[in-house]
Amino acid sequence: MVTRRDFLKTAALAGSAAMFNVRKLRGRTLGTSYFGLNDFIENHPDAVFVLLTAVDVKTNTVAIRDVGHQLGKTLFVMKPGPDNAYPVDGTVNIKPNITSWSWDRSPIEQTMGIQTDPYFVEGIVSSLNDLTIPSANVYIREANYFAKDVDGQWYNNMAQRSGVNLKEMMPISELTPADIQWVDVPNGVWYKRIPYLWPVNASGSCLINIAKLKSHSMGMTLCSKNLQGTNARPYVKHCTEWGSAIVGVDTNDVVTDAFTSIKSNYDGHKNSIPRWKTLDGDTGAASAGGLWMETHSSRCLDNNSVLSPLLNMIEGVYGREGPFVSGPSPTGYGIDVMTNVVIFGRNARHVDLIGIYLAGHEPGNFGLYHLARDRGLSKYLNPRDVPLYEWKLDGTATLTPLDNFTRTPLRTLYLPQPGEETYHMVNQPYDYASTSVSSKDFATGEPDAFALSQNFPNPFNPSTSIQYHIPAAGNVRLEIIDIQGRVVDVLIDGHMPAGDHLQVWNSAHRASGKYFYRLFFGGLQKTKSMVLIK
Repeated sequence: MVTRRDFLKTAALAGSAAMFNVRKLRGRTLGTSYFGLNDFIENHPDAVFVLLTAVDVKTNTVAIRDVGHQLGKTLFVMKPGPDNAYPVDGTVNIKPNITSWSWDRSPIEQTMGIQTDPYFVEGIVSSLNDLTIPSANVYIREANYFAKDVDGQWYNNMAQRSGVNLKEMMPISELTPADIQWVDVPNGVWYKRIPYLWPVNASGSCLINIAKLKSHSMGMTLCSKNLQGTNARPYVKHCTEWGSAIVGVDTNDVVTDAFTSIKSNYDGHKNSIPRWKTLDGDTGAASAGGLWMETHSSRCLDNNSVLSPLLNMIEGVYGREGPFVSGPSPTGYGIDVMTNVVIFGRNARHVDLIGIYLAGHEPGNFGLYHLARDRGLSKYLNPRDVPLYEWKLDGTATLTPLDNFTRTPLRTLYLPQPGEETYHMVNQPYDYASTSVSSKDFATGEPDAFALSQNFPNPFNPSTSIQYHIPAAGNVRLEIIDIQGRVVDVLIDGHMPAGDHLQVWNSAHRASGKYFYRLFFGGLQKTKSMVLIK
């Protein structure tokens, strides 16, 4: 039983902490303020999260911007110090997929799905602004951004509305040293070092990778490949064929005998990776061949190996069939489809596995992810091994079976087999038996224990997150109780799968004071307290 004296003492201490936090966030007198990733996502680096959206049409820019803004508010939070955090007055680099093509001047409606939707990115920017991060400190850098193209103008307008730092990047021969950040690639297969567009890989800079759910001759242009555009031209050209030098790339930046190593690796992979031993794959002279793919994948993963984005995300409010302007429609253009998903997580390759699966393909059929696992850049190949959560716009995360999510087929150009259409599905069954690993990697440190964590933040206003772990599937009830012992809210009352879960309590309609939250599972219960201060 909590006495009135105990409650007042707790509230007084909480009030002091809250005032300290307010002063810390609102001013610079107490030092630099920091932001970072939602703690639940931070503590589950192997997990992938899926937000289901409900946008009616791709031209509903207000709704798309709102999705980005509301999602960003749950993903990026203030932090108490510099650990796993970035200063709010530092640089933030957002890497969307901006692919502009000067040979086509089509109406933007024909080419929208080529890029990460700029209104979604604008929403993410506004959520960073909510954390006092100035738009002028938010950089958008993309080697393939050309301001005068149709698609480039779409991002120009976004930059003007939001105030972000968007700059057309010339080839490396025309850039100043201040525009470039050189990074060595330990154990690179192709690259010894890579020039990044500043501030992508600069010390202390935050990188947020926002790809597009779209098909490509390399498979699906998702998070791993989207990072390609952080490299200065012509180093960005990962997709050139085997055996051909990339014009403009200094040979001193390329691993000696890189072509020989790639060919040797391909010879070891071509009989085990689906489709890689196809057509003229052994010559590497066409994008329909496996040797070409081995070459691209090697460069792509060299790049991934030295990048550490805060978050990797696939904007799939609408997805696209067709990599650039062309596609499978009767008019020859790409086709945009309302897929209504946003997929995100810490590990770009894990996010991609789920993105490929939700686009109707089987990830085991794509060689890039076999190589990523071999190089230690991915723990999984089987999408069913990935810890998968449904994310809600209030910040709730619920461990959810893969089959609960709807798949929307997006045809691709990837390594066609005889008899297949140019645009086709790569959905042949794949046997993951030898590749599957346990996905039980829970932050509690007690994967077999019934656990209830302290809410965060605490004290709070108006919402707080409650994390819990159940060792087996079963019925769960999570209650909020006031100081008089009355149940004032029931956050969960139903069957939940085994694992970690995150629930959010929005207390906007409740008075300040001390509350308790109580979790029931399997005949057991746990209770903790928290303080709401308005």
